[in-house]
Amino acid sequence: MLRRSYIFHTAADWAGKPPWKDIPKPKVAFPLHSAIRLWREKSLARLSSHGPPRSAGEDFFLCTNMRHNSGVSLGVADGVGGWIEQGIDCSMFSQALMYYAHRHFENGWAGEPEIDPTIETASNAPPEGVEMAPSTALQLAYQDVLKDKSVEAGSSTGCLLTLNASSGILRSANLGDSGFCIVRSSSMFYNSSPQTHFFNCPWQMSKFQSAKDRKNSINDLPSAAQEYSTRLIDGDIIIAYTDGVADNVFPAEILKICSLVMNRPEPEASKVQAIAQSLVHHSRRCMFSERVSPFEIEGKRHRQLYNGQLWHGGKVDDVTVVVALVRETL
Repeated sequence: MLRRSYIFHTAADWAGKPPWKDIPKPKVAFPLHSAIRLWREKSLARLSSHGPPRSAGEDFFLCTNMRHNSGVSLGVADGVGGWIEQGIDCSMFSQALMYYAHRHFENGWAGEPEIDPTIETASNAPPEGVEMAPSTALQLAYQDVLKDKSVEAGSSTGCLLTLNASSGILRSANLGDSGFCIVRSSSMFYNSSPQTHFFNCPWQMSKFQSAKDRKNSINDLPSAAQEYSTRLIDGDIIIAYTDGVADNVFPAEILKICSLVMNRPEPEASKVQAIAQSLVHHSRRCMFSERVSPFEIEGKRHRQLYNGQLWHGGKVDDVTVVVALVRETL
């Protein structure tokens, strides 16, 4: 058994936005017993003890142990709207992207493949598997979605991270306006920057039904993802989120929620789950509020008009959060 210097407590929470009455719901879905659908239902059932499984809307996520427990991988994706008029379910792309990334991560190492020095091998064979960086997983998962015939078309943002259990190194690849932050000692150590073509139009990976659609639409390749790497320390909190958080919650509020929860007399696994749930709950409350939101501020900066007026208040959207707490063991 390989010794690990770091362990990671992880949790996730999510909430889909209310259905719009004037927008028809696409009838296309993954086949009942398909691998993606079964994995999706299993992922959504992870909070079944807190009530019936809830839809993540057009968002989805992953939280996966990597090969030989070399680390954990986290990810979020937000299916970009605009396909509904073509009868395309915008959630299928994001679900498929996270499913395929999950498959690559669970079969890959968080760093260079390791050999257990306590085990003798006559052949001195190299360890099985390969290192799976977030940027590589994003590119491979996107290629898998393009080849998957059950996903007719669509587009999505994508944010993937790996946390190395031996070195404590975090690596990330982020494309679009989903993102992540690192909370360290009650301060915002790092907060990713959104990638947008213009206001409320994120960079996005796309799949098209025809060459005509491709010509008139946006398609950003995974190779354009913003990459980042840093060494984590004991007590760091990593939060991956879709723009349902970023558009409605200010960084100072994220810090306050983390501080309040971490001061509770609870097991750390419970605290991590509480952070995820609190962020989703607060995001939902803010998106239905008239208070000034990050989305409103950004809209005013771009002088973006909606129905002839500047945007005011929160932005109603799906919201998904994946959280990891870092603990050093040596």
